[in-house]
Amino acid sequence: MKICIAQTEPIKGDIPKNIENHMKWINLAVENKADIIIFPELSITGYEPELAKELATTQYDDRFDEFQSISDSNKIIIAFGLPTKNESGTCISMIICQPNQDKITYSKEHLHPGEEVYFVSGPNSIPITFKNNILAFAICYETSIPKHSKKAFESGANIYIASVLNSVKGVDKDINRISDIAKQYKMTAVMANFVGRSGTYDCAGKSSIWNNEGLLLRQLNSKNEGLAIIDTNTNETLEITKKSSPNTQV
Repeated sequence: MKICIAQTEPIKGDIPKNIENHMKWINLAVENKADIIIFPELSITGYEPELAKELATTQYDDRFDEFQSISDSNKIIIAFGLPTKNESGTCISMIICQPNQDKITYSKEHLHPGEEVYFVSGPNSIPITFKNNILAFAICYETSIPKHSKKAFESGANIYIASVLNSVKGVDKDINRISDIAKQYKMTAVMANFVGRSGTYDCAGKSSIWNNEGLLLRQLNSKNEGLAIIDTNTNETLEITKKSSPNTQV
């Protein structure tokens, strides 16, 4: 299975422009025969809590129909972040397009302290089975909640997918934490993060891939948008960034 993480620089609150940027990276993932592509936390809007309520939508928003069409025709899962609304309020969510199936909304259950001012805790989806792999998801702060990763393991997941916003100050702590999760539960793990600035944060990049022993196989830099891909059958990785040519590493 080929897992692709996208490291992007969001445009504050501009859904059409961010969709356009997502399309560029999705098309590159398809060209490289990825089975899934994951974007950072709230990737469609940027991490903008004060704007979240007015920007919130649902998985049925037709602006994302093209993502579903690409998913269907290329047999690729596309997971992207945005605020969603339900009867309880506004959630930090990930919309997951699966080939020839209905979209899934995965919402952040464990909010970072301070997020409850703008958001409500939402319902998580169960792990997804795809091409003989079981994929478990996490949104940012959830990686710091031991019972969250334990639940993923107990659900049979062999791949742990974290969609995050990590700041320059906080990224290394998260990198060590996800490495420990991969090692403890023998799961391949990936983390997709922003570069640039979003909300009040200087984003750290360093989107990363670990094998199921917690060994870091690939890490993007702290400045450029790009993709990192792992083939879980061989542990071979590929990197594509704006300012570099593709290169591979075993």
